[in-house]
Amino acid sequence: MLAGIARRVGRRLLASIPALLGVVVVTFILMRVLPGDPATFFASGPSAGQAEIEELRRTMGLDKPIPVQLVRYLGEIAQGNFGRSMTTGQPVVLDIKRRLPASLELTCVALLIALVFSLPLGVFAALRQGSVIDHAVRLLCTLGVCVPTFVSGLLLIYAFYYLLGWAPDPTARIDIFASPPPDITGFYLIDFAVTGDWDGWWAAFRQLMLPAFTMALFVLAPLARMTRASMLAVLGSDFIRTAHAMGLSRLRIIVAYALRNALLPVITITGIVFSTMLGANVLVEKVFSWPGVASYALDALLASDYAPVQAFVLLMASIFVLVNVTIDVLYGIADPRVSVA
Repeated sequence: MLAGIARRVGRRLLASIPALLGVVVVTFILMRVLPGDPATFFASGPSAGQAEIEELRRTMGLDKPIPVQLVRYLGEIAQGNFGRSMTTGQPVVLDIKRRLPASLELTCVALLIALVFSLPLGVFAALRQGSVIDHAVRLLCTLGVCVPTFVSGLLLIYAFYYLLGWAPDPTARIDIFASPPPDITGFYLIDFAVTGDWDGWWAAFRQLMLPAFTMALFVLAPLARMTRASMLAVLGSDFIRTAHAMGLSRLRIIVAYALRNALLPVITITGIVFSTMLGANVLVEKVFSWPGVASYALDALLASDYAPVQAFVLLMASIFVLVNVTIDVLYGIADPRVSVA
């Protein structure tokens, strides 16, 4: 089985190379045709002289035709060089390496919270179709989709930080009076736990809760709705009626038969939601001053800083490919009828 999984993963990764190449090319061209001249922006503003601007354009390679720039950029990517950010003055790889763990930690915790709440809500709504619980779950899902993340984030800040005082100052990854952990993995919760600093872990955990719940509220709706719809479809299947006729307990039918079969579409939507969260959490990062990779890419885009934006889009495409491969493997584990190989 492991050999079949390895072959499957290898084929999927090889098949994704043309798609990733297309993402690189399209992003490169779009950045060049968008309004704004980065040389003018970084040459001390609009008051800079024309000679200074032209010199900076030559330094950045923008004086060459776009096809020449593209070939040069592809060669640099092949060598692992994604350029240097004009905004931070650092190589893009170092900037992303420093900021990506913050985004991943926030996204993973938010997704875990969403799954913990959405799966039971979807199951209970399906088991009580048409009841008050069902209507309440659907109302919650509608609110989760309709309320933008920056609005729910500001409301949570107002309620839990300003009114109740339960949450810490919603800025950055850790309270200003606490020291960050040693840089082991970049995930504060893991690094604090590894070093045994539980006071620091608690400080980082409290700082993470408001932005994580803000993101979880937004993705809870599609997960709960998919769980409900999938459970309803499975509960009406012939094998469920047969299980009832055989006298099996209701709990065993729901958990061992209905829920396991209903999880397949939920696994798919979970992978899609994770990829979307990682790229679309820029509003949450801005509201909570979270030093993630999405806010880094947005700042670079506003400054016409090409290299960080291009690297960010390629990173998101690569993560999307890896998530899809992971979903394939999980399908084979969740449903023995699906061949992993």
